Amino acid sequence: MKTTRNPQIRRRNSGFTLLEMVIVLGIIAMILGGAIFAMKGITGQAKISQTNADFKSIQNSLDMYKLIGGTYPSTSQGLKALVEKPTSAPKPSKWSKAMNAEPLDPWKNPYGYKFPGKKNPAEPEIISKGPDGIEGNEDDLSSQDD
Repeated sequence: MKTTRNPQIRRRNSGFTLLEMVIVLGIIAMILGGAIFAMKGITGQAKISQTNADFKSIQNSLDMYKLIGGTYPSTSQGLKALVEKPTSAPKPSKWSKAMNAEPLDPWKNPYGYKFPGKKNPAEPEIISKGPDGIEGNEDDLSSQDD
């Protein structure tokens, strides 16, 4: 004896209910939320690494400036001396453009510059205000930090 099932019953049992779809979407949303939250720490560390790489690049440009001009730019001349020829003392004996624009840190703030540096007076110090953009607090980064 063959039993035939009603095709409507089979169709109703073969799909997903609205509740099942909502539960699956909720689980996916929680997983994505956790992943996005975890990425915040990664991007923060990446910006610090980028800042350290920028310090080295800017220091190379400053060394080239000193090699050509005889001295590092003064604090008042700042990193602008790498982009435009300084008009104030100490004027470099020779000048060559070392950068196309004044560099910005990963938080889109201009880098600070001091010569002589705070820890090593023979070298210039390049400073980033850090994530908060305020100079002089604990999140600042310096090229002369260990």
